[in-house]
Amino acid sequence: MSNYAHITSAPAASEHAERRTSVRSLPTWAAPAALGAVMVLAAILYGWALGSLGWGNSYYSAAVKSMGKSWTNFVFGSFDPVGVVTVDKPPAALWPQVLSSKIFGMHGWALILPQMLEGVAAVLVLHRTVRRWAGEGAALVAALVLTLTPITVAINRDNNPDTLLVLLLVSAAYALTRALQAGGRAATWWLCASGFLIGCGFLTKMLAAWMVVPAFAVAWLVGASGPWIPRVLRLLGAGAILAASSLWWVAMVALWPGDRPYIGGSTDGSAWDLVIGYNGLGRVFGSSDGAPQGMGGGGGGFAGGFGGESGLTRMFDTQVGGQISWLLPLCGLALAGAVVVAVLHRRGKLPASVLLPTSGWLLWGTWLVVCAAVYSTQKGIFHPYYTTQLAPAIAALCGGLAAGLVRVHRAGFRWAPLAGVVGVVVSVVWAVVLVRRVPDWNGWLVWPVLLVGCAAVVLLVLARRNARLLAAAVGAAVASVLVAPGAWALTVPASTGMGGSNPTAGPTTMGFGGGGMSRQGGNGGGMPSGMPSNMPGMPGVGG
Repeated sequence: MSNYAHITSAPAASEHAERRTSVRSLPTWAAPAALGAVMVLAAILYGWALGSLGWGNSYYSAAVKSMGKSWTNFVFGSFDPVGVVTVDKPPAALWPQVLSSKIFGMHGWALILPQMLEGVAAVLVLHRTVRRWAGEGAALVAALVLTLTPITVAINRDNNPDTLLVLLLVSAAYALTRALQAGGRAATWWLCASGFLIGCGFLTKMLAAWMVVPAFAVAWLVGASGPWIPRVLRLLGAGAILAASSLWWVAMVALWPGDRPYIGGSTDGSAWDLVIGYNGLGRVFGSSDGAPQGMGGGGGGFAGGFGGESGLTRMFDTQVGGQISWLLPLCGLALAGAVVVAVLHRRGKLPASVLLPTSGWLLWGTWLVVCAAVYSTQKGIFHPYYTTQLAPAIAALCGGLAAGLVRVHRAGFRWAPLAGVVGVVVSVVWAVVLVRRVPDWNGWLVWPVLLVGCAAVVLLVLARRNARLLAAAVGAAVASVLVAPGAWALTVPASTGMGGSNPTAGPTTMGFGGGGMSRQGGNGGGMPSGMPSNMPGMPGVGG
C-alpha cells in the first residue's frame, strides 16, 4: 500500500494521539458536557409539548392502531383493522410506534415519543461517527448542526418513516467508520454490520435507503487497508448481507401461504411492485404509480405544490430552501477545500498532520451529492421533509471543515482563517436571502445574522496573528451559520402541514409546502376523523 493510501485511510495511532492531545487541552468534563448539552437541546426541540402534537400523520397513525390488533397486521403494516390493505411503505418505522402504543396506550404522544428518541439517538451516533473521523470538535459541530436543521426538527416531531431511516443510515456510517479503522476479521464484521443496517433502512423506506450505497462503497474501496481484491470481496459480502436484510420482507410477502393484506400503493398487490413502481421508478421518473405527471406534467402540478418544480435548483427553492439549504453552500466549500488541501499535500506544501482521512470526505460528500441530485431531479411525489436524509452529511461536512481549517492554522498556515471568512460570508449572505424571501415572518433575523457574522469575520482575521482567539473565532463562526436555521427550527411546534403528512419548519410557503397549517387531531384527543386518501391509486399523503 502506498504512503498516500496509508495517510488517507482510517485514522492511525498517531492521529488518535493527536485527537487525545487536543481534547486534553480542555477540562476533562468539557467535551462530555458539551455533548450532553447538545443532546438535551435535541430532546427539547424534538419532544417539546409532546402531548399537544396531535396524531402526527393520521395515515400512519391509523395504521399503528390497526397493526396492534393482530400479528398479521403488525408484520405487514395493515392500514385497516381487518387487514385488507397495507400502508404504502414497509412496516419497520411503525413497529416502534405500535410497541409504544401498547405500553402507554393509544395516544398521539405515544406515537411521537419513539420518533423523538430516535432523533436524539441519531445525534449521538453521528457525534460518535464524526469523532472517529475528525475529532471531538468536529463531532460537536456536526451534532449541533444536525440538531438545529429545521426539517429534521419537523420530521422528528411527526411519525413519518424518515426519522428511523436517518438513525439507521447514520448507524451504518458508524459501522463503516469502525470497519475502516479496524483490521482483519473485525473490519469484515463491521462492514457487514453496515450493510445490515442499510438493509434495515430499506425496510423503513425502501429504495431511499439504498441511495447512500455508492457513498459507502467508494469510502470503503478508497479508505480500507490491504490489497484490492480482498477489499472488493469484503464489499461484495457486505452487499449480500445488505440484500438479504433488505429483501426478506419482500420475499415473505410473496411466499406467505395464507391470506394477507393487499400491499397498498402497488398495482398487483405485491411488495416487489411497490419497490419498483410507486416507491421506486414512479418517484424518480413520474410514472402513473407515484407521480404527478397526470396531474400537471413534468414534475409540476400536485408534486410541485409539495416541493416545487424538479430541477437542479429545487434544494434552494421557496418550499425547500428554508428547510435544508442553509449550509449547502458551505458544504460545497468544504468539499472544494478538501480537494485543495489534498493537492497541496501531494505537492509537498502541507504536512500529513493537517489531513483528515479521505474516506470520510468521500462518504459524506458522495452521500450528500447523490441524495441531493436524486431529490432535486425526481419527477414523482416529493415532500420537503425527504431532505432530512441530507442532514447528517451536511452536519458531518461542516464539522470536517471546521476541524480541517483548525488543523491547517495550527500547522502554521495563516490562510486558514481567511478560508473560514469566505465560508462565513457565503453562509451569512445565503441566510439573509432565505430570510428576506418572507420579510413579514421574523424578518428581524437578518440583523442578528449579520451582527454575529461580522463578529465572526473580525475574530477570524484577528486569529491569524493571535492563536488565543482561535477558539472564540471558531465558536463565532459556528454561531453565525446557525442563527437563522436555529430560529426556523424553534418554530416547528406551530408549523405543520396537511394533518401531519407534510411537516415543515418556518413560515407558510407556497402550495402545500408551508408550515403554519394546523395539525389534524388538535390536542391529541381521539383518532383523526375521516379516511386518509392515500389508498391504492391515491398517492401522496403517506409520503
